[in-house]
Amino acid sequence: MSEADLPLLSTSEVLSSLVDEVTEIRAREHAVMRKIAELDRRGAASELGYKDLPGVLQHAVRWSRNTAKQWVANAGLLGPGITPTGSEIAPELPVTALAAAEGALSVEHVAVVAEVMKELPAEYEQAVVDLAREHDPHAVRAMGRKLVYALYQNDPEPRDPEPARQVNQHVMRWKDDCLEIRASLDKVTGAKYEALMGPLAKPRPTTAEEGPDPRSRAEREGDALAELVDLMLRADQLPEHGGEPVTLTVTMRYDDLADQLGQGMLDNGERIPAAEVRKLACNAGIIPLILGEKSQPMDIGRKTRSFPAGIRRVLVARDKGCAFPGVRHEALSTNSEVKDRRRCYVAS
Repeated sequence: MSEADLPLLSTSEVLSSLVDEVTEIRAREHAVMRKIAELDRRGAASELGYKDLPGVLQHAVRWSRNTAKQWVANAGLLGPGITPTGSEIAPELPVTALAAAEGALSVEHVAVVAEVMKELPAEYEQAVVDLAREHDPHAVRAMGRKLVYALYQNDPEPRDPEPARQVNQHVMRWKDDCLEIRASLDKVTGAKYEALMGPLAKPRPTTAEEGPDPRSRAEREGDALAELVDLMLRADQLPEHGGEPVTLTVTMRYDDLADQLGQGMLDNGERIPAAEVRKLACNAGIIPLILGEKSQPMDIGRKTRSFPAGIRRVLVARDKGCAFPGVRHEALSTNSEVKDRRRCYVAS
């Protein structure tokens, strides 16, 4: 058909002619991929002095490197393999290769079919290719995902890979009659350390006449560490926070903990894997806290002026501090401050 004949054809005839030519182009693309597969089999890149076959195609065909890599990948899927003895073996995607040879699939179709088939057994290739014969690559990818989901929806959730083990580090160095300390702690140990330091490093004005604590935060935390050392030396005395010994709270859905899935959240907002939570749950001092749907996990039992220690742990787990906007964690304080902070959760 010449260009001069186009005005004489009906719309349906022009469209039919276009489809025929696209099919022919796709069949020729498959022939191109067979040649690329043959070049790869021969080790053409090494023979011609290139790093890899996409580099050869970049220079010879003037494709971009991404385009060249896609063609090489498709050629590897559709071209027949060769054993060390020289025998030919079927291509990795034989049904796709036949459809591409017919001109039914574009290069983009082949890439999408290969992507979907990574998640499906080989016997599903015919179904995916049938979808590709009728739909564009984007639709094939979407329908392929639905097919994968339908096949595996009842399987257990895949587990996250085991995280790299965190290593605790502590460096001490004497300088000018002072011991300089630098430490790097894992999430769990770091959260415990924060919980110990928090009540000891709070500002401590003795009376109203003395005014606010003049120490900087760094000075208060330094004094807190010194006090912590003294407490540890006495062994039988430990700091209290909200009327109870320092406690590390881990919040996690019970079903996730039982199934060893998901993550637990520490007091400081850091998250740790379920396996680490299970280890913590075996140690004394770790208190399981199960939250109900309305964040009301326990009954106080009677009206009291101050919250019991158990309720205080609930508030810390739920609100991470005071519920009043703009008030920091220090608002969870003693009864003496109730009158000034009535809109905060305050525990003794």
